[in-house]
Amino acid sequence: MLYREVGQFKTSYDADQAIFPIAQDRWFVIGLVAFAFLAVPLFAGQYFYTEVLIPVLILSIAAIGLNILTGYCGQLSLGSGGFMAVGAYAAYNLALRVPQTNIILVFLFAGVMAMLVGLLFGLPSLRIKGFYLAVATLASQFFLEWAFARVKWFTNYAPSGSVAVGRIELFGIPIDTPGRTYIFVLAMTVVLALAAKNLVRSRIGRMWMAIRDMDIAAEIIGIRPLHAKLSAFAVSSFYIGVAGALWGFLRLGSWEPLAFDVNRSFQVLFMIIIGGLGTILGSFLGAAFIVLLPIVLNQLPSWLGIPMSTDTISHLEFMLFGAIIVLFLIAEPLGLARLWAIGKEKLRLWPFPY
Repeated sequence: MLYREVGQFKTSYDADQAIFPIAQDRWFVIGLVAFAFLAVPLFAGQYFYTEVLIPVLILSIAAIGLNILTGYCGQLSLGSGGFMAVGAYAAYNLALRVPQTNIILVFLFAGVMAMLVGLLFGLPSLRIKGFYLAVATLASQFFLEWAFARVKWFTNYAPSGSVAVGRIELFGIPIDTPGRTYIFVLAMTVVLALAAKNLVRSRIGRMWMAIRDMDIAAEIIGIRPLHAKLSAFAVSSFYIGVAGALWGFLRLGSWEPLAFDVNRSFQVLFMIIIGGLGTILGSFLGAAFIVLLPIVLNQLPSWLGIPMSTDTISHLEFMLFGAIIVLFLIAEPLGLARLWAIGKEKLRLWPFPY
């Protein structure tokens, strides 16, 4: 009885096309966002901020970006780590060379630079697709890693190749505590997630999905593959670039090119596969799963009272992590978002049999 849309009549096309047409969904999301802004800071500790909340939110932005490209447009990419590096180094150089720039403009600049690079490496998608496109984007990952490691201008000629950010302020307010960092990242995540949700519901989002489902048929009905694919690469790279800048500035503080290696690309790809392709919600669920599962597996022996060395726990963590992912994909290949949808369907029929 708690989740029924009976009696919620739509009297206009705008009402039917709302982001959350069912009142229960709308109020749940509003309550969840309010809880995240107001209640979480009351009980969260430093570890919970730095190791759980902030990584989940930043990686959710990267997952949304890759989901736009792969989940909505059907273009497989393995270069997310490289585009995150573009965003991080672009933001670093702007903040270094124009220090008075507002931090929000720094992150937006990071997204724009990643978007331009994404457009460049998205050109092969006009001729190739599938695994061949994945190989092309993987080549972009290796090229970008090489560029940031060898071209010393990007790192301000640092001998070690590592860069570090200084004091971060927003309108004169320093972002120097885990709580303030969390609030800032949460605000960025909410804005970008709402923008992505509106974008995939728009005309351009329908173009992406048409290309994903059958590109030849989409071209026959008048959709231009050039416009659809390159726009998906542009928007996707923008989100991933912003996520990379946030990761470098607010999660790491100092980093080197290996912080955005191919493992980061695979991590973001696993997020959208586990969370659910073609859903914004799946990006958040996948990011939470990938971040929380290693933490739980690492702490599990101590919770069970089983003495183990750190090396043994580390090896078991990798083994169990891979096994759980494989088992999960076998049990529910459509991801966590599908489980959420099934749960809502069951609530619609409860308490009647189904």
